Order: sequence, then C-alpha cells, then structure tokens
Amino acid sequence: MSNETEPQAQQYPPQVFVKIWNKTFISIFFASMAMNLGQQMSTSLLAIYADSLGAPATKIGLLISMFALTALLFKVIAAPAIDTYNRKYLVIGAMLILAASFFGFSLSTTLSSLMFFRLLQGIGLAFSNVCCLAMAAESLPKEKYGTGIGYYSLAQVASQAVGPAIGLAIAGAIGYPFTFAINAGVMLLAVIAAMRIKITFKRTKKLKITLNNIIAKEALLPALVQLFLSMQFMVVNSFLIVFAAKQGVTSNIGFFFTVSFATMLFTRPLVGKLTDKFGLVKVFIPALFSNLIAFILISYAYTLPLFLLAAFISAFGFGACTPAIQTLAMKLVSNERRGAGSSTNYIGADIGTLIGPVAAGSVAQLFGYAVMWRAMLIPLFIAMSIVFLARKKIGGVERA
Repeated sequence: MSNETEPQAQQYPPQVFVKIWNKTFISIFFASMAMNLGQQMSTSLLAIYADSLGAPATKIGLLISMFALTALLFKVIAAPAIDTYNRKYLVIGAMLILAASFFGFSLSTTLSSLMFFRLLQGIGLAFSNVCCLAMAAESLPKEKYGTGIGYYSLAQVASQAVGPAIGLAIAGAIGYPFTFAINAGVMLLAVIAAMRIKITFKRTKKLKITLNNIIAKEALLPALVQLFLSMQFMVVNSFLIVFAAKQGVTSNIGFFFTVSFATMLFTRPLVGKLTDKFGLVKVFIPALFSNLIAFILISYAYTLPLFLLAAFISAFGFGACTPAIQTLAMKLVSNERRGAGSSTNYIGADIGTLIGPVAAGSVAQLFGYAVMWRAMLIPLFIAMSIVFLARKKIGGVERA
C-alpha cells in the first residue's frame, strides 16, 4: 500500500522556499560538491592503478562498476531510512564510510584489496547522493525544479571536471597511495560542510522496510532511462584515460573533464530552463544526439584536441540530460516519498553502472577499444526510444 497518507518525516512547510539559492540549498550544494570531489579524484585513478597492477580490461571494468552491487543491496535500507530519519545525519554517516573506503585504497597493493574497498564505497553511495538529491528537491520551489536541479547538478559536474585532473596531478607527484589518502581528507571536509545544513526535522513514523518504501513505482520510467544513460557515462569514467594512453595521448588528458565541466556550466542550467519551458521530450532527444557524435569522435581520436572536442560536444548530451531525468523523478513522487523517488532513480543509475563497464570491457577485450566506444551507442538509442514512446505520459506529468 502507498505511504502517501503518512505524515512527512522531513517537515518542510509547503511553499516555504520561494527562491532557488536559499540557505538550505546553498549548504546542500557545497556539501555535495566536496563529497563528489573526493569521489571523482579516486574514480579516475582506480582504473589507471588497476592497469598498472596488470589487470585486464574486463577486471578494470568490474572494479569500477562493482560498487554498484553493494549500493543496490543497501538501498533496501537506504530509501526507507531516508524517508524516516534525519537526512542530514544519514549523509554525514555515508560520507564517513566513503572516507574509510578511500583510506583503504591508499593501503591496497592488490586488485582484490581494491575490490573490497570498492564494495565498501558502494555502501556509502547507497545513501550519499540519494540523501542530497532528496534534500535539494525539498529546498526548491516546485515551479523551478528543472532549473534548481540543473544548478544542483553543477556540484557534481564541477567535481567530475576538476577531480580527475587534480587526482592525476597529485598522483603524478606523490603516487597513488598518498593521493587516495588525500581523497579521504577531502571527504572529511565534506562532512564538515554537511554539518552546516539546516533542516527542520521531526520523526513521525517508524522505519518500515517494504517494497513500496524502497522503490517508487511512479518513478520507474525515469529510472529506466537513467539506467541506459549511466551505462554510457561510466564507460567514459572507466576507460577514457586508459584508451587515450593507448592512443598515445598521455599529457593533459585530465583536461577532458575540465572542458566538459566548463561547457556544462552553461548547458546544465540552460537545459533546466528549457525543460521547465518546453518539456523534457523536446529537449532530451535532440540533446542526446550530442553523445552519439561525441562517442564516435572518441573512437577515432588520436590527439588531445580531438578528445577535448568530444568533451565539449558530450556536455550537451548526458551531462545536460541527467538533471532533466532527476527532475522528472522528483515530480512523479509526493513530498513524503522523496527518498523512495530519489532512491529509485539511483537504483537505475547503479544498475547501469554495474552493467556498463563490464559489458564495455568485454567488448574492448574481444574487439578493441575503438569498437567499444561505437558499441556503447546502443544504450543511447534505447534511452531516446523510451522517452519518445512515453512522451504523452511525460507531458501529462509536466502539465500537472
């Protein structure tokens, strides 16, 4: 049965937030930025570190994606907990788990050890971004969801852009173990930032783990689209730097992420505003064609300028469309089910994260990396097809 008649666990009075950049939103924004910076500094290094240990492409893909396994398992607890307990303290606990996993990376000298701490990382990720997205949605005026989530997502984008470049630069100077230890320190800074989040909380119900509390059926459509988008996105995180090195591009390849961020500074808020004005379908499908062009370009790239051009083009695709899908997920659920709605969206992302790198690594091992990039256009076409077929339903939700 639905939980919609239950009182809200997070007591945000209706319409209390009239502008996007309110104090609560700003605190969540910077806590999310610090948290994701630590994440992105480590993710880009794991693939290279595993490659230096002699791991084949399939094992690298498994290492990068396997955190999604524990993230999925612990979402059985995460979604009900997020809708029951104080989200601020849940996200702080998740950040401490992430810090412990990064410190574990710094002590690891074998692939199996890296895999263990990658699984631990997944436990923290089951709560962290889900909590932040739920709190961010609560702090936004409803008529500005698309624009607000677009701005909120810039915290992740900024981290995705500068994190890999910073991680690579530090690792080049002091080595992988010390760099992972620094990542743990950055995550502790995120804990300090999270402590400044001000939310009104009153616990009004007991923790109840049911399928309805874990998965919001009404948010399954955006979660399915997110699954295929994540499959494609994680291939970039997993294999771009490794592929560039095999193409002879080793210097400054971290700038791929920097160029992507600089472009998304205006594409994400712009797409959010266009989505609020014209609807998701009219924006989503044309934008994703950018990813198609970018992946084809990467598959043929052999110089840094070609990689950077692909980064610029891709910023109009996945980077711009993910906030639109998150916005749709938040619109489809009631206020008291923000945790379930956010969790459902991230479950889709986790499944895509789990499948994408492993499938891509298998293709790369059999046919080479160039073919891998072209094969990953299949998830893109599926995502566009789902949105097109569900265009009437999506339009109805947006007009409600």
